[in-house]
Formats: sequence, C-alpha cells, structure tokens
Amino acid sequence: RGNRLGRVSPMCGIVGFVSSSTPESAGHSALDVVMAGLTRLEYRGYDSAGVAVIADDEVEYRKKAGKLSNLIGELEADPLPESTIGIGHTRWATHGGPTDRNAHPHVADEGRLALIHNGIIENYAELREELLAKGVEFLSETDTEVAAHLLADVYRHAAGQDLTRAMQLASQRLEGAFTLLAVHVDHPDRVVASRRNSPLVVGLGEGENFLGSDVSGFIDFTREAIELEQDQVVTITADAVEISDFRGGPAEGKRFTVDWDA
Repeated sequence: RGNRLGRVSPMCGIVGFVSSSTPESAGHSALDVVMAGLTRLEYRGYDSAGVAVIADDEVEYRKKAGKLSNLIGELEADPLPESTIGIGHTRWATHGGPTDRNAHPHVADEGRLALIHNGIIENYAELREELLAKGVEFLSETDTEVAAHLLADVYRHAAGQDLTRAMQLASQRLEGAFTLLAVHVDHPDRVVASRRNSPLVVGLGEGENFLGSDVSGFIDFTREAIELEQDQVVTITADAVEISDFRGGPAEGKRFTVDWDA
C-alpha cells in the first residue's frame, strides 16, 4: 500500500505537521518538516509553492510562483518564525495562472485562517457569487480561495468556531475533488483536513503527527500511517488523531506500515 500511495497523482503536493515540542526542546521545526516533505513531493509536478505556520497568535505565510528554490529564497530573505505547527503546498495551476497571488496557502477570516488544497472545486463559481454577496473580497483567481472563505464563513456563523465542525460542514457543500488542510489562530495546536476524490494520509509519530498527499511527505520522520477513506475529516494534534465523516459521525481509516524508508 505504501508504494501505491506513493504513485497516486502527478500533480500537487500537500504536507501538514503538528508537534508538542520546539527544536529547542528536541522537537522538530514545523518549517523544516514541511519543507522536507515538499522537497520529497516535487516529483508530482507543480508550478508554485507555499507554506504557513502559526506563531504569536498570527498566521505567517510565504508563497512564490516557480520552483521550490524560489520559495526557499523567499524564506531566506524573509524568514518565518519558529513554530510547532505548519502546512505546505506545491500547486499545479488550474483555476488562475501560476502567480504568487494564486499560489497556496490562501487566507481568510481576516488573516486568521490559512488553507491549502489539492484538486478542483467544481461548484466554486456558485459559491464565489454567494460569498461576494456577503461582502467577501477575493485576492486571487482560484477555487481554493473560495474554499478558504467558505470555511471561514461556516466557522464564524454555523460551526460555533469549532474548526473541525466547520470543515465537516464546508466539505458537505463542496463538489469535485479535494484534499483540504486548514489551520486557525484560535486553534494553534491542530491541523484539520478533509478529502473527497483526492488522497490524504496521516503519519503517526511520538509527540507529533503528520499529513500528506502521500507518504513521501513524511517518510523522513515516520513509516506508521493511516490512509483516509472517501469523504472523511481528520484533526491532528501532537498527541491525537480524530477521524470523522462529513456529517460528524465517528469514522476510521486504514492503518498500515510503509514498507520502504527514506
């Protein structure tokens, strides 16, 4: 199964990470983990890349069109703060060209939420019009930014500011193929993700957990994994993995050990 999950899609890569400890206390740097994962996922094909972390009650992110080396240069020129939580993405342009502005992550809820996405949201135009009518201002041409603002709207008005519940409700409204990963400053200890018609795998560590579009995204750190099933939401913290379906019911993935190493 490890080999199969390593060959799923030729486009886009996704990585998420949460740890209970900082590098100063013998933990991994979120940015280092995310960048290592994106480097291993380069084979999937992409035209822009970006990362986001939460630090000091803020979402901090960097994103650049072009190869991962461009993002590395941006991070060297404008470093991100140390963090124990991060998400990263390599994008193959679908809605909107390969520009800095269209690269992931996209932010919403006044910059308090960041979201990355693999796949295509087929009903994004309808959702975009709905959100425009509510006063949302879009900064990109992407279907992903629509998903970010939808999640933020649901989070504020329908989910009681529960990020997991918001992901469940928002995912019910999306049509197409998607893997979504989101972080929010209100919940600096977790990454929440969902999948439909697009792969997502959890990596299980000790005092840290991972997400990836395939196991290459975290194979440097663990070979214990859970494959998410169709229409599932997962919330990872440093010490727990909780899986549900889109309606909020309990669910399980398929646990396995990857039979190859880094």
